[in-house]
Amino acid sequence: MSPTSTDNLKHNLGDAGSALKQAAHDAGDALKGAASVAGEELRLGRANVKADLADGATAGLSALENLGEAGREQVDDLVDKGRDLLDSAADLIRERPLASFGVAFATGWLIAKLARR
Repeated sequence: MSPTSTDNLKHNLGDAGSALKQAAHDAGDALKGAASVAGEELRLGRANVKADLADGATAGLSALENLGEAGREQVDDLVDKGRDLLDSAADLIRERPLASFGVAFATGWLIAKLARR
């Protein structure tokens, strides 16, 4: 006896069900594999972030250590420039004492006028 249309339908539906079952199983395996890979990538990424943060903290501490020395250098430079300015002012006063007195007097008078207001 040859298979009827109903038999063929049942057979095809059985094959479709088996294929769907296998597809669901394969999808589950793929998701498990993806989750495992994603977990490994996440752990690796977290380790990289921790290492980068540690490097940043170390560099920040090194910069902080150098900050004090850099500040001292800047203060020394400013003190030297101040001394140079005082020396040049003293030289100018020695070269032109009368003009220096006039400028100082005018400056004092101007400050006194501004202070009264």
